[in-house]
Amino acid sequence: MATSTSNALAGEERPGPSSDTGSGSPGRRRRSALLHRLDLKGAPYAFVAPFFVVFAAFSFYPLVYTSWISLHRVELATLDVMEWVAFDNYVELWGDSRFWNALSNTITIGVISTVPQLLMALGLAHLLNYRMRASLFFRVASLVPYATSVAAAALVFTMIFERDFGMINWALGSVGVDPVDWEADKWPAQVAISTIVIWRWTGYNALLYLAAMQAVPAERYEAAAIDGASRWKQFTHVTVPGIRSTIVFTIVLSTIGATQLFGEPLIFGQGPNGVTGGADNQYQTLGLLLYEEGWKNYQMGRSATVAWAMFLLLVLAFAAQRLVKRLRSRPS
Repeated sequence: MATSTSNALAGEERPGPSSDTGSGSPGRRRRSALLHRLDLKGAPYAFVAPFFVVFAAFSFYPLVYTSWISLHRVELATLDVMEWVAFDNYVELWGDSRFWNALSNTITIGVISTVPQLLMALGLAHLLNYRMRASLFFRVASLVPYATSVAAAALVFTMIFERDFGMINWALGSVGVDPVDWEADKWPAQVAISTIVIWRWTGYNALLYLAAMQAVPAERYEAAAIDGASRWKQFTHVTVPGIRSTIVFTIVLSTIGATQLFGEPLIFGQGPNGVTGGADNQYQTLGLLLYEEGWKNYQMGRSATVAWAMFLLLVLAFAAQRLVKRLRSRPS
């Protein structure tokens, strides 16, 4: 009795007939089998599965539902009343000059904003990669435009590019250049909108490049310096190839962002012209056309068609990028 009591105080317990602590007990074997199934091979799937459930609920289902709406004639006020029209919305969109104008504006604004943005981000990251005083301050400062809301940035730049009292026209007038109507003319308007995009996203992309540059082994730079490579040679032959995957990633992100461009041109229009992209649709993007069809003309079927056209354009751009990459990697 004294022995059993001392064992209990010490945290030990004698196995009884129903205990499964024995090496061959059924309970122990069941637990071992369960842990074996959830071992290294099964555990990652258990963690990843909830993400795909959320993706199916919030991404896949709206995608399918939008495609279904695009095959009907639906008005915003009566979403429960649908008239089957098959692919008529796509045929009408194909023959709509507004769609081609919006597509052209989306491409031009995307090119004007993306190319300078990524080049400036690459140069800024290269400078921030050097050892310099207050480097943390400059890195945080480069992220401030990204943290600024679209509405605030667009409103400020709208005042800067204002025709009569804007800072840009004041600076141009001081050197003898006539004022530019940035909102009424096509190319000035697209340049102004692209400036907003460049200002907001350059710092964000620069930090992505900086993180990738810091992962490039220092031995590569040392070897290049021993071979007599200049700073420029090191940048073009060591830095850029070392962060190629990050550059491709930022190009993909910028392409998606350019295709979905909406807030900047909407606020830049300062009123009804913002939805139509100016009086002559001179800077209307696909995002603005989608909004105009659905929430101004109340044609949700046509709006869903524009949304699917945007999605298909992204798929085609991705497929073209993969094709070019495969052709470049093919031995000559």
